[in-house]
Amino acid sequence: MFDKLEKYQLVLLALILALGLIFATKSAVNSLSREGISVTGSAYEIVKSDSGRLSFTVNTQALTKAEAYQILRTQMPVVTKYLQEKGIENIDIKNYNGYYTYKYNRATGNYTNEVDNYKLSQPVEISSNDVNKIKEISLDIQNLLDKGIDINVNQASYFYSKLGDLKVKLLEDATTDAKQRASAMLKATRNRVGKIQSVQMGVFQITEPDSTSVSDMGINDTSTIDKKVTAVANVVFKIK
Repeated sequence: MFDKLEKYQLVLLALILALGLIFATKSAVNSLSREGISVTGSAYEIVKSDSGRLSFTVNTQALTKAEAYQILRTQMPVVTKYLQEKGIENIDIKNYNGYYTYKYNRATGNYTNEVDNYKLSQPVEISSNDVNKIKEISLDIQNLLDKGIDINVNQASYFYSKLGDLKVKLLEDATTDAKQRASAMLKATRNRVGKIQSVQMGVFQITEPDSTSVSDMGINDTSTIDKKVTAVANVVFKIK
């Protein structure tokens, strides 16, 4: 009789343990399904700029303001002709800047009140949808020095006009990439990706094509014609 009672107790204990295991497994699955998986997706595209801009200054100096201005008046037509021959139509000649410089007394180590000369600079900005033409001029315009024209050239800037549409597309691609990554992560657990719980857009990185630079504030590089535009999306998915 005691043997039967002992066997009965063992069977009952096994049944209790089995039910407990089933309940625990079910609870674990339910808990997992209520939680989300957070994944970062990214996407990029290489684009070519469709407009460019270049700025430079023409500099002169003479003993008086009138003389400096007269020199500038003879030089600017030469600069304008050079740009027109290069096929540039958008030429923005801005207001000139000028100032007097004063002679330096080496004995006292101070500047005097005696005028040394007058410096005059004429800012000019050109733009074109032909980015290769802007690049060519940025490298060639210094040759005006051979004609006696003192010129300082700034770095050319290149822009992509369809950036707004591209950003929308890249965000879609980055979200798709996040879902694919989440699916790969959940495959081993035999779970599936559910609906999106939340999406947070990251900053865009606009860099040179081969650059790996990133910034928390985003990068907007305008120094190259070809650009790499990268989007990041932080997505939280439900788990099925």
